[in-house]
Amino acid sequence: MPLHRVVGFDPGLNVTGYGVIECEGATVRLVEAGTVRSRGEALEDRLHTIHSGVREVIETFKPEAMAIEQVFAHAKFPKAALLLAHARGVICLAGVQAGLGVHHYLPNRVKGTLVGSGHAGKEQMQAAVQRELALAKRPEPADAADALAVALTDYHLRLRPLLFGTSIVRIRSSRA
Repeated sequence: MPLHRVVGFDPGLNVTGYGVIECEGATVRLVEAGTVRSRGEALEDRLHTIHSGVREVIETFKPEAMAIEQVFAHAKFPKAALLLAHARGVICLAGVQAGLGVHHYLPNRVKGTLVGSGHAGKEQMQAAVQRELALAKRPEPADAADALAVALTDYHLRLRPLLFGTSIVRIRSSRA
């Protein structure tokens, strides 16, 4: 079976998490995970740093696809959602500039796919990523773990059906 490489992103204006996985049939392994930290006071400086960092990740790991978490807009914090949308926009732009297919997943869909609950907490998500990738310990920082969760969701909801003709809509945690 062919090897598929996916990069997942958890967008943030201060810290953007990324996670790169390789999928070969039913085998999924971690390639790299980390963060891009933005610098500067001005919004455009931060966005430039995020865009440059994302392009560097893409150029270094050469994924064939990008998965990114969609913005969740809370009615109490509309400004935060707008600022996050800026970061998400430059990440998507970097993916399109690199010729990648960009796949979007709602946060509740990511959580539901890996944990079985759309309202899972950070620790539950880290444990799910650890289990899925057979890691010795929980991935840190949480931003990188969230990005890996987005990439794993892309594997389960997009790649797996292409490879096997089946889809896993819900994966039960070991606590269930």
